[in-house]
Amino acid sequence: MRPNRPSLLAAAAAAILLLAGCGATRPINPPLAAYDRGSGYRFDTRPRQPDNADGTLVILAFSGGGTRAAAFSFGVLEELRRTEVMLDGRKLRLLDQVDMITGVSGGSFTALAFGLYGERLFDEYEGRFLKRNVQGELIARFLSPRNWSALWSGSFGRSEMAAELYDEILFENKTFADLTARPAPFISVTATDISTGSRLGFTQGEFDMICSDLSGVPLSRAAAASSAVPLVLSPVTLNNYGGTCKYREPSWMRQFRDTDKPTRPAGRALQRIHELDAYRDGANRPYLHLVDGGVSDNLGVRGVLETMESLEASRALRRSVQIDKLERIVVVVVNSLSVPRTDWDKQERPPNDLMILLKATGVPIDRYSYEAVELLRDIVARWDTINELREAGAFANAGNLALARAVDVPKLDLYAIDVSFRGHPDPAEREFLNESPTSFVLTDEQVDRLRAAAGTILRTSPEFRRLLDDIGAQKAAPTAARP
Repeated sequence: MRPNRPSLLAAAAAAILLLAGCGATRPINPPLAAYDRGSGYRFDTRPRQPDNADGTLVILAFSGGGTRAAAFSFGVLEELRRTEVMLDGRKLRLLDQVDMITGVSGGSFTALAFGLYGERLFDEYEGRFLKRNVQGELIARFLSPRNWSALWSGSFGRSEMAAELYDEILFENKTFADLTARPAPFISVTATDISTGSRLGFTQGEFDMICSDLSGVPLSRAAAASSAVPLVLSPVTLNNYGGTCKYREPSWMRQFRDTDKPTRPAGRALQRIHELDAYRDGANRPYLHLVDGGVSDNLGVRGVLETMESLEASRALRRSVQIDKLERIVVVVVNSLSVPRTDWDKQERPPNDLMILLKATGVPIDRYSYEAVELLRDIVARWDTINELREAGAFANAGNLALARAVDVPKLDLYAIDVSFRGHPDPAEREFLNESPTSFVLTDEQVDRLRAAAGTILRTSPEFRRLLDDIGAQKAAPTAARP
């Protein structure tokens, strides 16, 4: 069994000092010849899984957190694989009902790998990634003299070297074109534009803004961008061809800009539209430098929040996505946030500068992660209350017509399921999980217990149990993680 290792930031400090200034990566994203809403890797054009039921939309959000996040999110996939539900009169696995997976940093590896391999991942992921010393292999490459000339060349950075390793051990040089043709959940991994602080998703819908063809982008480069921890790994650079492909935004998006007939306020959605506008100016912003997606959204749930708010605000969007055909939306937030205990408050001497840096960068991210889950729960509660009032006839009389229009939300069941360490029923296990470091190497025991914990937390979640009660479910016997 491997000993536990320090965090990736601390372990790579020597490499950073040695290779300071060696950070460039050459852009490899090709231009888009012409905007075509019907082509490329998009949610509504991908092949669906054969057993995916029409009336249920399931979204998984995989957070950041290195191998801890990768193992914890994988444990959720394993539990969904064991769970059978009755939909459309058929007994189906809940895993096959997953329509979308968002991934950030460590969670992006599980998301992309499942999108690429599907069932094959359950046999190979443990050996290829989870129980591999990825961190040690990265540091060894950074410190190897034979790689120094490339790193000092100005066109080859640490993240590019990391992407090469990710291809060797996991992604096999596949690109988003390989995801486009495969029946699987839609995978959306995100990185942070360090110039503006906004996020950029590796989907054709967002690459349309920069007039780039996502199909030619390697999956390893998306994973490298989403997990490019500042200072430890170099930014991943993309060419911005924005303004060259005759992009046209959808009509529902233009509705938010209409000052004569303004859409009911949807602040996050409108802010997101303004952020995307900035990507369309390739002449003045010819390059985008991307770092860890956790800097802007460590849960991968901001896009879900903005979409929910947009659906609530825009009838045009609801018609566009045909939301009236849905019976339920299920959002599972897989949050691998760990909060190791410290003894700083017991000592007169304050922590050192590195400790303060780690804490100062992590606290805002952790606080926003908590707020994001609560905002999602607020939306669920609001929609449930409005639909209950509607069913009770509260908006039926003429005096309430204006109010009825103001609270026009989709008529469906909405579930927000939080899978985080604090949901584990065993205090001792919660303490163990919270001591798991943010690194790309864990002991075999840590990996196994993270996977098992994910299943336990999901199974015992009150909101998950409500979902299963509502649709009818049968559980297969839990399968223990292999030693």
